[in-house]
Amino acid sequence: MSKVVKIKPHHHIADKKIAAPTLTRRRTASECPVYSPPSDDYVLDHMLHAKIAKLTGGISPISLALAGFDWWAHLMFSPSKIQVLGQSLLEKATQISGYAMQAASGHAIAPVTPPPDDHRFTSEDWKQFPFNIFEQGFLLYQQWWDEATSGVRGVSPHHLNIASFAARQLLDMASPSNNPFINPDILQTAKEQGGRNFWQGALNLVDDVTRTATHKPPAGAEAFKVGEDVAVTPGKIVYRNDLIELIQYTPTTAEVYAAPILITPAWIMKYYILDLSPYNSLVKYLVGKGHTVFMISWKNPDACDRDVGLEDYLHTGLGEALKAVKAITHAAQVQAMGYCLGGTLLAIMAAAHARDGDNSFKTITLLASQVDFEEAGEILLFVDEDQVAFLEDVMWDKGYLDKSQMAGAFQMLRSNDLIWSRVINDYMEGKRGSMFDMMAWDADATRMPYRMHSEYLRQLFLKNDLAEGRFMVDEKPVALQDIHTPIFSVGTARDHVAPWKSVYKILLLTESDVTFVLTSGGHNAGIVSEPGHKGRHYQIAAMPATARYTPPGQWQALTPSKEGSWWEEWQAWLEGHSDGKTKPPAMGNAKDYAALEDAPGTYVMMK
Repeated sequence: MSKVVKIKPHHHIADKKIAAPTLTRRRTASECPVYSPPSDDYVLDHMLHAKIAKLTGGISPISLALAGFDWWAHLMFSPSKIQVLGQSLLEKATQISGYAMQAASGHAIAPVTPPPDDHRFTSEDWKQFPFNIFEQGFLLYQQWWDEATSGVRGVSPHHLNIASFAARQLLDMASPSNNPFINPDILQTAKEQGGRNFWQGALNLVDDVTRTATHKPPAGAEAFKVGEDVAVTPGKIVYRNDLIELIQYTPTTAEVYAAPILITPAWIMKYYILDLSPYNSLVKYLVGKGHTVFMISWKNPDACDRDVGLEDYLHTGLGEALKAVKAITHAAQVQAMGYCLGGTLLAIMAAAHARDGDNSFKTITLLASQVDFEEAGEILLFVDEDQVAFLEDVMWDKGYLDKSQMAGAFQMLRSNDLIWSRVINDYMEGKRGSMFDMMAWDADATRMPYRMHSEYLRQLFLKNDLAEGRFMVDEKPVALQDIHTPIFSVGTARDHVAPWKSVYKILLLTESDVTFVLTSGGHNAGIVSEPGHKGRHYQIAAMPATARYTPPGQWQALTPSKEGSWWEEWQAWLEGHSDGKTKPPAMGNAKDYAALEDAPGTYVMMK
């Protein structure tokens, strides 16, 4: 039987309201009011690993080496697999040779087609000689490496996935689309501009390096100022402690639904992903439909917050926000919504409430949120015992995980779209992609406290304690199976952070009536899917707790697709679980919750 691991908060940060912080920037360890340098028996180890991390982007070289050796050693002792790979290599060489001769005569049929999500060779110029030979040769070689890093018996699945991932990264780097001398699109641009594109690309590169070194946002992001262009839905900060600010949004209707909505965003991101521009703000949409909306705005942690733990986020964060919402609105129950990690936190609190007989949640909405991390997708490539220990050493000295290290890992999961396409567009063709609100928000990332992030990775990802009933809240385990509250769960079709089939597991782990939505788009774009957004579609089905389980693939095949925004389905669901309407609650003059300042507040401004 697995050992039960207890999570004890190092301390509960101040539960009383505090004045606006005087600093809106990151503090160093020397600026902390009470600080003693971390020390243990492994100081040299921590220091060495932290230095190495600066060169590897926070990825453990030992983890990569172990995976590579596991794959290579088993491959070397698999003569049948080697024979198959040798035969495949010979066949592909024959294919590209024959194709090259046909292409030279202008009558060639491509032996391989790029995957649907590979947009590197979409230009018609890639179909012309000799560029079509470069394209087809690369795609065949890529196929061979896929074969070489799959189906090797004896290799641990995790190591095989890492080997495959590493091979993809090297192949993406070596793609002919990244070579300005054999990329027809770049050559055409150079011809039209007389090579000025390379000069402009060099200027763009210098500008980007300078911005990174001086901690400035990417080019164009200055057009989206928080509180002026984004995060502009009117509201008040009605509560603040050392971890959160709570925003109460100003009502725009004469009556509101009796049960307020409390939104818990992920602390890995600024909250205003749900309040971007007025036309695509989920908050503005809800307020306009007659809901009383509250939003948690998490503090951007720094070195002084190194010992803030996961249970602090639960109690001092979500718990204090819930207490404030109920006091301000005088509502017995709240319609709670959590996004990404915020949804995971909400599920933990719902399980703890169910255990303790607390009925504060009338409904629960989970947006791209996982509660079972066994199949958490490609992000698991960066989560094993070695990698987590390495990250802990990275955080040991600073007291937090920097946003650049997290962003780098996510970018590698989609390196073609997020890294190499930018290299081609900005630095080789000398262009600047147009900045929009979501891109500016994405660049405004946050940090993660040492203690919390370590607990999160170990308890949820490595050990999957929440799904398996070992997760402790207040020194007692919680079980998702205790939850009977109606759930509205949204997964996104192209999610690299919370794969929808992993999100779908909520149906296996609770005793609730679940309405599940699968929407087009990725982790963020699929959620910010306002009515009227062209090309958006979704699937939705309501499944009572008594219904038989339907596997995700079968569910997707049987559930009809609808055009439009899932927001409208959610609004109808929220309305269906409401107890009529009432007058809007007071703004900023409730007992103990007077308005401190206008939204968006101070914490969202912290860099």
